[in-house]
Formats: sequence, C-alpha cells, structure tokens
Amino acid sequence: MIQDYQTEADLLYDEQAVEEAIDNTARELGEQVERENPLLVCILNGGLVFYGKMLTKLNFPLEVDYVHVSRYQDNVGGSELRWISGPHADAKGRTIVLVDDILDEGSTLAGIVDFYNAAGAKRVITVVLVEKDRQRKASLVADFVGLKVPDRYVFGYGMDYKGYWRNAPGIYAEKEKK
Repeated sequence: MIQDYQTEADLLYDEQAVEEAIDNTARELGEQVERENPLLVCILNGGLVFYGKMLTKLNFPLEVDYVHVSRYQDNVGGSELRWISGPHADAKGRTIVLVDDILDEGSTLAGIVDFYNAAGAKRVITVVLVEKDRQRKASLVADFVGLKVPDRYVFGYGMDYKGYWRNAPGIYAEKEKK
C-alpha cells in the first residue's frame, strides 16, 4: 500500500484542476438535461466524491439514486461484474445520468448502461470524472468526461488504490516501475 501518495505517486491533476473539470462537466451536463427531470445515479464507491461535488452545482430539479456494482473488490485487477445494491428508483421513461469515477476498460459502465436501457429508460447518459487513454473491452464512449489520464493505475477523488486513498485531494498515478 502507498503510505504517502505525495512522494510515492505522481500527481497528474491537482485539486484546483479537478475542481475546474467538475465545474465544467456540471455546466455542460446541466445545459443538456435540466428540462428532462433526470435521475442522477451515483455508481459506488468510486463515483461518490465526483457525484457529491457535481450534484451541488446542478441548479435544477432532479432525483438521485445509487447503484453499487463492482469488478475490483479492493484489488487492482478486474473480475466478474457483481451487483451489490440498487437501483432503488424506477427508470422507465426517465433520462438516467450515470455518474462514475473512471472509464477504464468500460465493462462495468457498459453493464450498467445495458441494465438501464433494458429497464425502459428514455435515455442513458454517462458522465465520468476521468477517462483512461487505452483500448477498451467494451465499445462504450462516455458522454461527458472531466479529465483524461494515461494508461496507469490512478487514484484520488473517489478512485482508490487497493481500497485506500479515495480521499486524496487530486488525481495521482502509481509510480511506473523502472
């Protein structure tokens, strides 16, 4: 485990840059959905910080929900998609806005999009704080992306490093092994 992210990891985006990306993403999203009675769905655990910060910037009526779906279970490698909790609100005929921390391989988010489409959503919009620059297993493209990151293990602002450092005030990458 990384004990001190400030010396054991590389800073990709400081807190100010991340906050500006959240502001911009919220503004762009709001312009598109403010009149659609959207249901904003937080994808736990990673999406929690981004979701909470963005939610306060959306100045129009909306409903909130969450799902807890995981592939990582505190490890750095992916596994089978596992539904832990949710959804708790009806998606039929609604504009669903899925808010997640990262678009990495895309399998988790694609599975959730498929679920909401099958549940009768009018429209499903995906919003991620960061998009990793890599080939994806799923052909999903996020509708809104706050920041782009290299194909490295990243953490902070909700993204974890082996279960830790979701609270790091910036986006960091594990140091590359030499």
